[in-house]
Amino acid sequence: MKLMSYAATAALCVFASTATAHEYKIGDLVIDHPMAFETAQTAQTAGGFMTITNTGDTADRLLAVEADYPRVEVHTTEMDGDVARMIHLEEGLTLPAGETVKLQPGGFHVMFMGLGGDPFEVDEQVPATLVFENAGRIDIVFTVEARGMNDHGGMNHGDMDHSAHQMGN
Repeated sequence: MKLMSYAATAALCVFASTATAHEYKIGDLVIDHPMAFETAQTAQTAGGFMTITNTGDTADRLLAVEADYPRVEVHTTEMDGDVARMIHLEEGLTLPAGETVKLQPGGFHVMFMGLGGDPFEVDEQVPATLVFENAGRIDIVFTVEARGMNDHGGMNHGDMDHSAHQMGN
């Protein structure tokens, strides 16, 4: 009876963990679990995260992310002492052949700028289009999740100074 109970519990845990994960494929690229964290009501920016695996023999590049915000850019984070600086990757993000690249807090990420009083809320779906140099374009959805233990130190893009980034019209 305990074995049956354990097996049922394990099956439910696997189902629960895969129910929130989502994956997309285009060409040799696998985009896994695009997500963003909820933001404060006053946040003007939000970060988007995912894992991209290039299963092919040729490198690719994430050139752009398009979404319904004044600006959406692919960034990296550089530390200057205790200050995190967000750097726009103007040439895009390289995806080496046969490797996985993680977009995560404190590293590479998508920056949604100009939220304009519309914060990211838990379970919200944020549609976007990823534009790759070789694989082309693919529509995806970033699922907004609650901040918690898995947010890699609690880096909150909404609390950061992005005054160097002008919000274009």
